[in-house]
Amino acid sequence: MITNHLKVYHGPQTETVDINTSTVDSISVPLGQIFPLLAEAVQSNRSWLQDFSDDEVTISTDLYEVILAYQHFRRPSA
Repeated sequence: MITNHLKVYHGPQTETVDINTSTVDSISVPLGQIFPLLAEAVQSNRSWLQDFSDDEVTISTDLYEVILAYQHFRRPSA
């Protein structure tokens, strides 16, 4: 008989954030800290992303302009 050896994930062991979640609605983090995780989640089509698809994020104006330029130039030519 094959037995599964599953482990319970308790979150990151090396980095912890000490936040009282009852009083904090948002947190500022560097994009470089979350980008690799979000990119992997999108690539893996993780279902939890849909839970946050309507959430708004605040980004700098220059990042927004770069994203718009990227969106314009990545369109396939006719």
